[in-house]
Amino acid sequence: MVGNTHNYHTVLLARFSALGDVAMTVPAVYSACRCYPDVHFVFVTRPSMTSIFVDAPANLTVVGVDVKETYDGITGLRKLAGEIVDKYHPDIFIDLHNVLRTKLLATFLRLKGVPSVRIFKPRAKRRALTRRHNKVMLPLISQRARYREAFFKAGLGLTEKFDGLYSGHAKADPALFAAITKPKPAGEAWIGIAPFAAHKGKIYPPEMMEKVVAMLQADADAGKPLRVFLFGGGNDEQQTLGEWERKYPCATSLAGKRYGFKTELALFNHIDTVVTMDSANMHLAAIAGTHTISVWGATHPYCGFKGWRQTDADTVQLPLDCRPCSVFGDKPCHRGDHLCMTAIKPEMIYNSIFAGK
Repeated sequence: MVGNTHNYHTVLLARFSALGDVAMTVPAVYSACRCYPDVHFVFVTRPSMTSIFVDAPANLTVVGVDVKETYDGITGLRKLAGEIVDKYHPDIFIDLHNVLRTKLLATFLRLKGVPSVRIFKPRAKRRALTRRHNKVMLPLISQRARYREAFFKAGLGLTEKFDGLYSGHAKADPALFAAITKPKPAGEAWIGIAPFAAHKGKIYPPEMMEKVVAMLQADADAGKPLRVFLFGGGNDEQQTLGEWERKYPCATSLAGKRYGFKTELALFNHIDTVVTMDSANMHLAAIAGTHTISVWGATHPYCGFKGWRQTDADTVQLPLDCRPCSVFGDKPCHRGDHLCMTAIKPEMIYNSIFAGK
């Protein structure tokens, strides 16, 4: 451990990069704030990600930092370290990223008298789990547990004090998503579908996911009160989800509407079940307190990136010997056919939505 918790007035945290990784910090960060209410926590991340910290504890300050331009490179990081020390006077830096950028930031902070600890990345175990031959199929410690470990290294042992972004509220205020829809009528089922991810190895074929939407539309046509909300972003995703919206009256596409995280997180909170890939939406829906079903292909829950409070029953996947072939889904398929995704029947996903309901 570094230091003594009673000596900490301000603790600096940092996590840049992928949205899902930042979302996974939320349970640990909120828990830390509630375990140590007399400590000021300053979380530095990309500007676009600051709005996912909904209903943040009073002793948490989230700072958006542009590390691609304003604080780019060695000079920029040295400048950032100086500004942080001058403004916040941190007693310790907890690096929740452990990449070159945050290591350099830690170095410049150390030169100014601020010690640091960092998250541990089990790179060797990840390679053993994802290699093509002689896989070691053992589950790794979750990424959220890795974040908690980093706090422990700093002398800040944590107990779980996170119960979803809207803890203490019956539900998020429907006014937050009034631009999308009216409040949910009693007895109506709301289903969310987020069918895309950053890499092909993590995407269930859209034409197959469309069949899931068609099954839900058949339910609606048979008199079952339900709505489907489609989540996506890029131009191709907007086009695909826009076509689904036109074909299936029960579906509403949010793709490209730019409502913002605060609005979409509030909507997630009112949705009964969200179907996602191993993606940022999985983590956002989970921390919003929504039952989240995730579809896994090239990646695997054993890598440690399952959604907050997801169970094995919340995952849809096939027991193929070649899985997982990648931690992040960005490696070429050894088989060349992505069987891990294409062999998942749409009925498996449809049935998982209503399992136990």
